[in-house]
Amino acid sequence: MHILGVYNIKGGVGKTATAVNLAHLAATEGYRTLIWDLDPQAAATYYFRIKPKVKGSNKRLIKGKLDLDEVVKATDFENLDMLPADFSYRNMDLRLEEAKNPTKQLLKLLRPLSQAYDYVFLDCPPSISLVSENIFRAAEGLLLPLIPTTLSLRTYRQLLDFLEGHRITGLELMPFFSMVDRRKRMHLDVMKSLPDEHGELLKAQIPYASDVEKMGIHRMPVQAFAPKSVAASCYQALWLEMQRRLD
Repeated sequence: MHILGVYNIKGGVGKTATAVNLAHLAATEGYRTLIWDLDPQAAATYYFRIKPKVKGSNKRLIKGKLDLDEVVKATDFENLDMLPADFSYRNMDLRLEEAKNPTKQLLKLLRPLSQAYDYVFLDCPPSISLVSENIFRAAEGLLLPLIPTTLSLRTYRQLLDFLEGHRITGLELMPFFSMVDRRKRMHLDVMKSLPDEHGELLKAQIPYASDVEKMGIHRMPVQAFAPKSVAASCYQALWLEMQRRLD
């Protein structure tokens, strides 16, 4: 089972759209796929037309009184299930602090699902917290959407410092440019310079596109309502490059 976090310290960078579209692409290729919406804002849950509510809340989950497979919901797409968000996730840090081995609780919860799924995508809340550290220690890799601006690059470097300072190793980092607007000089300059500094940067780029924004109207992945769009082909390229990196 591949566990992949889709993460950024910043919000509004295309994180949820990435998680939703990659999970859908994995499912369409026949992989048994789960997406866990860990963000209390519940955007990924909304995209899949599922009620943002977990029976028993995160308190019972963290204490081991509720198995993840008890709260998994089927989506409208074959091979694709969801663990919906819940507003109580805003208190997940507090629940994790009360647990033994507080940085490894998410991995402990996910392990029993290893025979049920090929891919698990974690749609992560935008912060550095105990929840984030759990994700870093549970995941095989992190997909990191970066808007090509100086502030976005600063937050990426903050993440690198955090991982080094907490001795988190063996995590495949897969940053990529997101919400790219080639009409902006700053975007072009940053995209030209960053690969020299960070060889881990993926080549696939996600444009700032209306079809991505329309996910909120159609409440489904781009590939499902606009399969021939530029955005759909870009997510396909990201999915293929991510698979190669994991291999």
